[in-house]
Formats: sequence, structure tokens, C-alpha cells
Amino acid sequence: MDLRKHAPHTERNREPILAHLKVLLAESRSVLEVASGSGQHAAYFASALEQLTWQPTDFDPGSLESIDAWAADCPGGRVRPAIELDACSTDWPVDEVDVIFNANMIHISPFEVCLGLLEGAGRYLTPDALLILYGPYRIAGEHTAPSNAAFDASLKQRDPSWGVRDLERVTAEAEVRGLGFETRHDMPANNQLLVFRKR
Repeated sequence: MDLRKHAPHTERNREPILAHLKVLLAESRSVLEVASGSGQHAAYFASALEQLTWQPTDFDPGSLESIDAWAADCPGGRVRPAIELDACSTDWPVDEVDVIFNANMIHISPFEVCLGLLEGAGRYLTPDALLILYGPYRIAGEHTAPSNAAFDASLKQRDPSWGVRDLERVTAEAEVRGLGFETRHDMPANNQLLVFRKR
């Protein structure tokens, strides 16, 4: 039985994300991915970035089998077995990490989960290490496209605590947790790649 879940958006965005990761992670050796979902990103990025060991995680225990099934095709065992991780927990089941990567979680969870992710990054990232976030954001109080405004409305219809977040609020919350905002890359489909550095 094939345990792999399929998230079509990961196949659409993986190449543009990888192009930036090749530059950002050229000197890195390990990545902690928070909210790995299906596991497609973990397997794809770890296969392409041969110097990295990738640690996938997810809050949903049901996703761990899918993550491990995707990882089985990754050469060299570069994807570690998936572990359950609650971003809001004050005790993550990890040691210090070189890089934290998170894609498409912040807008489909309560904002407290975003804060938990930033808190965890502040605790577990080594000095000068990177936090990399991918997803849609409002910039200067405005959506970057009508499609993002419609997406935001649909998210809030599903759960009022969800929604496309304001870039400025996220960067401010990161700053007070010792994570300096370094750069923003415009990505396809009106998404952003945000890069923070641990001070």
C-alpha cells in the first residue's frame, strides 16, 4: 500500500524554492523542517541538496507515515525518520539546529502557532543560523494580489483564526525573539520567501 500523500502545490513551488535554498544553505549541514505535511518537500530538497541532512516533523501523527514513505526514495538516508512536533510546545524533541524551514503553515493555523514557531526558532537555532518561511503575506497592510485576498477570505471562512498574515507583524514578532529579518524574495503565485537570521 502506498502511504504517500500528495499535495499538488508542493510540485508547483518546489523548483522556485529550491533555487533559493541552493544559495541560502550552501554552507549548512542540517535542516529542521517544521510542518512537513505530505513529506514531498523534504524528499525533494534533501535529494537535491546532497550536503544536507533533513529532519522532517509534523503536528499531525497521521502525516508521519507519508513523510517517511516519501523519504524512502531519497538516496543516502539524508531524510531522517519523521518526528511529531507541536510548534507551540516549549520543549521540542530536537537539539540545536543549523536551519529551520517552514512552508505554508502560518496562514492555515492560529497565529499562536506562528508565535510558537518563532519562539522555538529563537530557542533552538544556533547563532547566525537561518529561519526560512514560505507562503503568502500581506505587505504594508495590503494583499499582493486579488487572488490572495480571495484566498484569505476562504481561509477565514473555514476557521476565523486562520488567514494570510501581515509581513510586518511577523517580522516584528521575530525581532523580539532574537531573529533579525534579513531578506524577502518574491515567489510565484504571489507567495514570499522570508529569511531571518538568529542573533
